[in-house]
Parts: sequence; structure tokens; C-alpha cells
Amino acid sequence: MNEAPASHSLTTALTPVGTVEGYMPGFGNDFETEALPGALPQGMNSPQKANYGLYGEQLSGTAFTADRPERTWCYRIRPSVKHTHRFERIDLPYWTTAPHIPDGVTSLGQYRWDPLPHSGEALTWLTGMRTMTTAGDVNTQVGMAAHVYLVTESMVDAYFYSADSELLVVPQEGRLRFCTELGVIDLAPQEIAILPRGLVYRVELLEGPARGFVCENYGQTFELPGRGPIGANCMANPRDFKTPVAAFEDRDAPSTVTVKWCGQFHETRIGHSPLDVVAWHGNYAPCKYDLNTYCPVGAILFDHPDPSIFTVLTAPSASPGTANIDFVLFRDRWMVAEDTFRPPWYHKNVMSELMGNIHGQYDAKPKGFVPGGLSLHNMMLPHGPDRQAFEGASNAELKPMKLEATMSFMFETRFPQHLTEFAGREAPLQDDYIDCWTDLPKLFDGTPGTKG
Repeated sequence: MNEAPASHSLTTALTPVGTVEGYMPGFGNDFETEALPGALPQGMNSPQKANYGLYGEQLSGTAFTADRPERTWCYRIRPSVKHTHRFERIDLPYWTTAPHIPDGVTSLGQYRWDPLPHSGEALTWLTGMRTMTTAGDVNTQVGMAAHVYLVTESMVDAYFYSADSELLVVPQEGRLRFCTELGVIDLAPQEIAILPRGLVYRVELLEGPARGFVCENYGQTFELPGRGPIGANCMANPRDFKTPVAAFEDRDAPSTVTVKWCGQFHETRIGHSPLDVVAWHGNYAPCKYDLNTYCPVGAILFDHPDPSIFTVLTAPSASPGTANIDFVLFRDRWMVAEDTFRPPWYHKNVMSELMGNIHGQYDAKPKGFVPGGLSLHNMMLPHGPDRQAFEGASNAELKPMKLEATMSFMFETRFPQHLTEFAGREAPLQDDYIDCWTDLPKLFDGTPGTKG
């Protein structure tokens, strides 16, 4: 594991067998890890007295009676009740939570934004969060929010957790370090991280300025999609997800903990670091994933499959087959279909699609959708290739072609995504995006057998 900055040094375990650079492979596994030998009880969860004078405590991500409870047992220097005190309401005006439908901002439309610029302002993970859309209702634990983060400096003696949501983090530029209760995750572009609801962490800037995207999931936790007839292989494989080994801080210093609860932010002051878990075991933990290990599948004869074949993670809803959120990845891949219009076809559907460009060029939009940019196609609004993409794909020689140096993603939800005031009034909206379909020609001439 890489060492943290000296002012925030972490005590880490020797790398256990089966780990890579301080990470343990697997998705949803029951892990166990200790930063000091013998800190983890064996054969039981709650001994009368734990080794090293540690406190045993359970972090639960689901109800106790869930079919597969998500929970982790932590053995820590202080119990979490010592990590909060009296709360004071604070304001983070650019981090918005559903339900949120601002007056004078219209969400009915096809929208696209240029990358949010770095202003030179000093911004941390909390103050640099910019909400673009919200969907559903955090109070009933359905829906999501989509954010862009701008980070120019580390959080110092400051910590955060969300009681509302788990966060899916998608970096686009710069590198971040997430120092969490359960270990350290270093994150770079073309990787993602999942930060569970209720997990305490601090975010440090390793290389910046940093910019990226966040999907805030109010509902059921992300899981790997069912592969159906695809079978046991390809797409995202569980072994490529990496969960950090135990690491802890035993440091007394005036510190703040900010909690997001039902869309409000509250700050409490304590005299020490809350990242004091010396050992833990369970299946409720943060993880990272290298998007370059995603193995896409596709048509090998004709036609263009649904984009659902590119689903990396899904957060289910109460309606089977209709996700609260799908995280979909469009990366390098071969195009080989015969007599086929190969880019995504024109369509409108019940899902609302927010797309982001990590790097390169997206095949359906050769102009205007740049790395760091976003687009939104809300539920039941038509969208598809612009004229340049349509004509190029309609007239291309259909030989095998590899899309290279491209990586875009989609946060897709069953709920309408409402623009925030920031997205509608302050973010760099491309006012002419809707015009990208204006010059699509009428090709119909009524002659049998004629193709456009």
C-alpha cells in the first residue's frame, strides 16, 4: 500500500496472501483483515474483552433480516459514539438532494454541458461537489443524484460520511486518496470506487486539480448484473474489484466530522481521528475497480444490441428488471456487424440517461461531447446520432473496425432526472446541442427498394 502523507500517516498491515498492493480481490466477499496481529477475534464476533483494548462494533448496510445481510464487524480504538458530538447545521449550497425541482429550470429537453472549469478556488471533496441532476426521493430511499466534483486541496483533520447514500466515484482527471475507516483507496482516471453508506472517510488530493463524476445512490446497493444467457464470463468479473486491507490512525487532533442526513449537512467537532478501525471482517466495505478490466460483449454477425450489455453495476429497484440505477460503460471494442448501422440507434425509452465522457470520442457524437463533458437525455425524450455520425455510419465500409482510445459511461435510472439550478443556470450548458439533429435530411422518396 502506498504511504499516506506524513501528517496523516496510517498504520497498515503487511500485505496478506492473495492481495495486490494492499487490496483484497472480490466483489461482495466476506473479507477479514487486521493491521495488528491478533486484533481480529476468531470464531466469534463480540468477545467479552477484545485484544489491544479494542471496541467491537458492527456497521450494517442492510436491515438485519435481509436475505443476505450486508454488515461488517469492526474492532476499533474508540466506538463510533465517540466520533460525533453535538451537531451544527452547515450549508453546502452546491450539493443538492432529491426531491428538488427548482422554479424556472426546465428538465424537459436534451442537454449537454462542457466540462466544469477549474476556477482556481480552493475546493475540497465537500466544497467542490456540484450537483447536476436529482431523481427520486432520498426520504423514501429511491433514486439518485449525479454530481461533478472539483478538488484542488486535501481535507485536513476533516472527515465525512453520508447517511443518505452510497457513492460511485468516476474520476476524469487528477488522482485522489480515500482514507476510510476500513482502509485506503487510491483512485485515478479509468478507475471507479464505491463508498458505502455510513462509511467515514477523508479525501486527499494526490495529483490535481482533480475532476470527476459521482453517482449518489439513495436506493439498494450496487451489485453485479445478472448475466442471463451471456453466462458466467465477460463483463465485470468479481476478482477485478479490490477492497483495501485494514489501516488505522491513532491520532489526537481537533477534527470535524460532516454528516449528510436526509439532504442536510451537519458538522460535529471531536478531538481525534475517527479512522481507528484496527481490524475488521464482513462484506460491507469500500472497493475500487479498473474499468480497463471490463470485458465487453456484442453482436458478431448483425444488428446493434441494447446498451444493457455494457452494464458494469446495477442497483435494483422494487420492479424486477427496471433498475434504480445502472452504471454502463462504453470502452474500446471491436465493431464487426454486417449490413448494420453500428452506432447506437435512435430511440426513446422509460429510463433517463446521464452520460459522461472520461476520455476520447464517443462514436454517436463525434463533435461537442468532450472529455469531462456531460449530456442528459431524460425519459421518453428521443435522442441518437447527429448527422455526421449518421452519415458516416450509413456510408462506411463495413469491415472489422476497432473503436480505440474511448471511454464514456452512463448513469441510467428509472426516474426522471431534474436539473438543479446550478446545472440550468451556472454550468457551461451547450445551448446549441438540441440543434445537432436539425440538419438530418429527409431521405424517403417513396420508391420501392430505395435505400437512403
